[in-house]
Amino acid sequence: MKILSIQSSVAYGHAGNSSAVFPLQRLGHEVWPVYTVHFSNHTGYGQWKGVVFEPSTVADVISGIEERGVLQDCDAVLSGYQGASAIGEVILDAVARVKDANPRAVYCADPVMGDVGRGFFVQPGIPEFIRDRVVPAADIVTPNQFELEFLTGSEIHSVADLLGAAQQLRSKGPETVLVTSVQTDETPADSVQMAVVTGEGAWSVTTPLLPLYVSGGGDATAAIFLAHVLSDGAAVALGRTADSVFSIIEATHEAGTRELQLVGAQEAIAHPRDRFEVTRLG
Repeated sequence: MKILSIQSSVAYGHAGNSSAVFPLQRLGHEVWPVYTVHFSNHTGYGQWKGVVFEPSTVADVISGIEERGVLQDCDAVLSGYQGASAIGEVILDAVARVKDANPRAVYCADPVMGDVGRGFFVQPGIPEFIRDRVVPAADIVTPNQFELEFLTGSEIHSVADLLGAAQQLRSKGPETVLVTSVQTDETPADSVQMAVVTGEGAWSVTTPLLPLYVSGGGDATAAIFLAHVLSDGAAVALGRTADSVFSIIEATHEAGTRELQLVGAQEAIAHPRDRFEVTRLG
């Protein structure tokens, strides 16, 4: 596939496109990365250097790609963190251009805005922009549980709550909803879950919860899931994504670093071992 990925970039470590591009390439896909920022490192360190690109600069890069006459070959658009609504508008315009050139293309949006324990970490107005503008335009969305609760105005305590919220989000436009960082009252101890809900059904997978937090994990997850779901379907994609992402986190934990070990875990990205059982929920 050929994937237009519009995200941030870091020189050191992995976040945004610096987390998404390599897994997509390792899975055999062409990626056209467009950067919204280019920083020395991700902002989780508290200090960084670099530049935030003007929306017009990002739009110019996309227009340059369009002028090559290749948007008709683009199979998917992937987006993640949106620093400002003006960048979001550029991304939505790019999605419209791609779909005009290739109506079969899909838009996968990772609605990055916050997490349990951290709350919202984006500028005011971004959560509402994602809810009202991005979600309706997307074919695939990959919120974590915190983000799903905001996007649907619901609280998730049970599997039934989770499925209800995912279906509510689907009613706003997306065909496929992947929910990450799931921990309901029914989640086994020391575990974390992912679930996917489509028009054909719902499935979940459970993996061990390792004692670390890393930036860029959601970016890699969305990219890996997108790569698999377009070719293998939602249930298979869920299992393969869980295996690859857990392997990356496992390698990161063993290395004792705060940066994702994407290169070290690349064989698990390219050849997931299907270690975790995928359970049908409905």
